[in-house]
Amino acid sequence: MKAAWAVLVGVLTLGLVASDAQADRLLIERVDRAKTQTLPRKGSTKDQVEATFGAPTNKREAVGQPPITRWEYPTFIVYFEYRHVINAVLIKASDTEKGPRPVPARAPR
Repeated sequence: MKAAWAVLVGVLTLGLVASDAQADRLLIERVDRAKTQTLPRKGSTKDQVEATFGAPTNKREAVGQPPITRWEYPTFIVYFEYRHVINAVLIKASDTEKGPRPVPARAPR
């Protein structure tokens, strides 16, 4: 019986290690992709971003003070304070990738 438990624990441990290795690989791939993908630069205006990258797939309303706006593109998200870019981040490659997750979409009003 102890041998069966030892085998079961070993198999489960290997599964977790393999799962973590897969997630780490996806994260590394996303970091590599970020190095080659052009993202909006900090300080760019909304007009400059739209002229360079086209219209976003979704524009979120501003929230907070100062107002922070989020534009969503298929592979990245751009955050604005007033009319200027403060950050641009790649969207996760999959649900198993470790790292920050995009905020779930709210139903339209």
